[in-house]
Amino acid sequence: VQATACLVGAGLLLAFLGALGCAGRAPGLSMAEGDTLLSVDYEIFGKVQGVFFRKYTQAEGKKLGLVGWVQNTDRGTVQGQLQGPISKVRHMQEWLETRGSPKSHIDKANFNNEKVILKLDYSDFQIVK
Repeated sequence: VQATACLVGAGLLLAFLGALGCAGRAPGLSMAEGDTLLSVDYEIFGKVQGVFFRKYTQAEGKKLGLVGWVQNTDRGTVQGQLQGPISKVRHMQEWLETRGSPKSHIDKANFNNEKVILKLDYSDFQIVK
């Protein structure tokens, strides 16, 4: 287990340095973009309250192995933060923009504060009341 954690740590370090453009690739070692961790904030506009949007967002996030949070706002929108591997975050962004919960109607999705992170800030995906 310790060796695996060490390899994961080394992989994250290489991914981060690679993202900064300061690490040459070691021979025989390729770091896929999907291994890099990303954090992004989101706000979803439309008919997204009273339609189980938070519950479906939490379920989709957990299914993808993402962490973060989701909450309703006083403006009638839903907002939150996603963290995880780039490929999974991109999949979730598309889901938030186009699908949502079955009874929702999404007019617009804003994503901001996107950044590469070294470690996750959360241990699971929470609905904030």
